[in-house]
Amino acid sequence: MPPADNTAALAEATRRRSQRARSDAEKVISAAQRSGSRTSFAAIAKAAGVSRSWLYTQHDLVAAIRRLQDRQPTNERTGPQPASVASLQRRLEAALSRIKQLRAENSDLTRRLETAYGEIRRLRGTCRSP
Repeated sequence: MPPADNTAALAEATRRRSQRARSDAEKVISAAQRSGSRTSFAAIAKAAGVSRSWLYTQHDLVAAIRRLQDRQPTNERTGPQPASVASLQRRLEAALSRIKQLRAENSDLTRRLETAYGEIRRLRGTCRSP
């Protein structure tokens, strides 16, 4: 008995899976358009249950997502942002204050060390005298 030819069934299952993935992605894109929320390819792919690589092969969906991204100005910070002038000023003032404190500590420690060395020399001098 020859093996069964499942080619037609496999092709049909692949076609249905592709249609379902496309339909899910379209629904997610439509929902993002209605909500007006900021979106990305990764967010669309995750919500639709498809891979980003598959999503990038669908040129019309890519164009729709890019239009959606272009339309929406971003209000949220998406990565490192430069520090404000006020923030930099506060950091500089804190650093200068710390430097002033460390210089005072250094001067005090230097004075104490000089005193200690003087005391050691005085003690050595008195100990060597017969």
